Amino acid sequence: MNTEAVDNDNFDLPTLLKQGCLNTRAFAATEPILSVGEYFGMLSTFLKLAPNVSSALIKFAHLDGDREACKSLDSMIALLESLGCNSFILDFHSLLDAYGKKGNWREAAAYARQVEKDFNAFHLWIKAAKRTSSVSSNPEDPSLKTLVTPNELPLGEFIKHLDDEEANRRLLVLAVDDSPVILKTLASVLGDAYKVFTLPKSTKLKDVLQKLTPELFLLDYQMPELNGFELVPIIRSFEEHKETPIIFLTSIGTIDNVSAALALGACDFIVKPFNPDILREKIKKHIVRKKMF
Repeated sequence: MNTEAVDNDNFDLPTLLKQGCLNTRAFAATEPILSVGEYFGMLSTFLKLAPNVSSALIKFAHLDGDREACKSLDSMIALLESLGCNSFILDFHSLLDAYGKKGNWREAAAYARQVEKDFNAFHLWIKAAKRTSSVSSNPEDPSLKTLVTPNELPLGEFIKHLDDEEANRRLLVLAVDDSPVILKTLASVLGDAYKVFTLPKSTKLKDVLQKLTPELFLLDYQMPELNGFELVPIIRSFEEHKETPIIFLTSIGTIDNVSAALALGACDFIVKPFNPDILREKIKKHIVRKKMF
């Protein structure tokens, strides 16, 4: 594999690891000496080639393929093979065979339409993972030290480093309650296992969610400005929180209130004054379930 010409672009590796089509973990296992910088250089090459490939697919889809379009696909096939990414290779080959060997433009157009949407989505994902600097910071926790991507490290070694960091990371729980006593108690009860962000003013929740991404919410049912019920739509308006667990804290544990909370999208409730052990168990159960699904 030729990795001499490597660009200086950097990418957010945790984002790339979530892209199943790219299959970065498996690729790293097959290329033990490939460095992070070399891998990022290959992805930079992908970003340079992708617009021409998208244009080529559009041409073929409109029965207007030509030699230049074929060259674009050939270049992308070679790069995807070197990246160990086989998601689109078969369809690309089928498209080129239909066009070049069979002379069947309509069949080529069908393959082009089949792969165009998925390929463009894949392109946008890689583009979104690109970073303009070698310094990557975690916006969820400004107190964390910035992480400089060690481009010279083997890719597999750096993935292991990220996995170890993730395993040791304390998950973030956001508690909204107008009672300072309750918030202090929650921070004390949960502080050993989780990072706890406490918010006494419910009207500030939307601003907070612009900066933090909690793994679970604890919402007081009754608050003077916005109550827990009114906060749920705000939380669900964020794409990343469509499924984030919400537990209501309420001193009114009636069937009607509980049913209303569950109907709004809460996953559970706990009646105040709460038992710390029960609260911890409920949080653990719902965070684990979120990770499973």
